[in-house]
Amino acid sequence: MTFAVSVGGRRVDCEPGQTLLEAFLRGGVWMPNSCNQGTCGTCKLQVLSGEVDHGAAPEDTLSAEERAAGLALACQARPLADTEVRSTADAGRVTHPLRDLTATVLEVADIARDTRRVLLGLAEPLAFEAGQYVELVVPGSGARRQYSLANTADEDKVLELHVRRVPGGIATDGWLFDGLAAGDRVEASGPLGDFRLPPPEEDDGGPMALIGGGTGLAPLVGIARTALARHPSREVLLYHGVRGAADLYDLGRFAEIAEQHPGFRFVPVLSDEPDPAYRSGFPTDAFVEDVPSGRGWSGWLCGPPAMVEAGVKAFKRRRMSPRRIHREKFTPAS
Repeated sequence: MTFAVSVGGRRVDCEPGQTLLEAFLRGGVWMPNSCNQGTCGTCKLQVLSGEVDHGAAPEDTLSAEERAAGLALACQARPLADTEVRSTADAGRVTHPLRDLTATVLEVADIARDTRRVLLGLAEPLAFEAGQYVELVVPGSGARRQYSLANTADEDKVLELHVRRVPGGIATDGWLFDGLAAGDRVEASGPLGDFRLPPPEEDDGGPMALIGGGTGLAPLVGIARTALARHPSREVLLYHGVRGAADLYDLGRFAEIAEQHPGFRFVPVLSDEPDPAYRSGFPTDAFVEDVPSGRGWSGWLCGPPAMVEAGVKAFKRRRMSPRRIHREKFTPAS
């Protein structure tokens, strides 16, 4: 049964099987979201009226006390009646509606150890912001896997994904690394996520530090290029943390960006396999070594949870304002 759901005076229809989050995003109503798997709590909201089924909301993210108090996770909750909610979101914020996509694989290329670049062509442009992601439907399983876009917003007809092989993974071992080829059709949906730059009118052009672990580099590429397009002379430090030199990729691309923007610097950091051509250790420590004071800086972190948490501590150690720290944790999936 279809129910009406509303937030901040804006109302949309929630179709059978849809979560509150999906209904709002498809209706063009912005709602904070990140993992969309119930693990981060970004989409937590207050149910003001009506009733919801909490679905698979984990106890760690939504406690029994919070449920009793009327809180819910928008990415897990499904309405059981017409429902009104209150969110931390600015309901009037401009957003790009969530859409179902059918894409054609244009290219699959190995770019580093256990890492591939996948280019997906779209018949119609997809409106999104740099840093957001799409979900791919794994054929034959119904499973969905999330991959960040390495694009800027104007690169809206060919989506670039960076994919790392997960041993035994249903998406990578069973599909993306074993069978996917140019010409294949891929079902997807997007855009999703709140890992993105502030609107141009709120972007002061200040210095930025971006730290990516593994393929957590992908959204940072689009964010950094967008930031430099807005303010070509701004200082941008982009750190890429990997195990060894075999895991690095797109070095030529970053050299070209540095030639065009003297304030840009790409810093590879190797944790496990030292190489005299690169720095050793962790990218979060490299930032602390390079930046005496983070006041006025903004920070961007994407990768495994441990790296993201270490990055938050590194930024705060250098007195970066907490409101300027942005993070995207990769949620493990098989």
